[in-house]
Amino acid sequence: MSNTDYTDIILQEIETLTLKKPAATESLLHSGLLDSITVVDLVVALEEKTGCQISISEIAPEDFETAEQINLFLQKRLNA
Repeated sequence: MSNTDYTDIILQEIETLTLKKPAATESLLHSGLLDSITVVDLVVALEEKTGCQISISEIAPEDFETAEQINLFLQKRLNA
């Protein structure tokens, strides 16, 4: 079971995609920082970095609202 914290990787990938580095608790979707295209780009990047396969159908907005929530989502998927 892995409890790796991916928050820094997530924030780095978001910065690469948006040229802005949000705080770990900052709203990503409601603020408009991430949209449907950047979420998909982020998922692809995270799959490459973590080895976690994520189906688009598994993505729920509440799991991608903050970097912390994305981290928890990844941890659950990798521990499944």
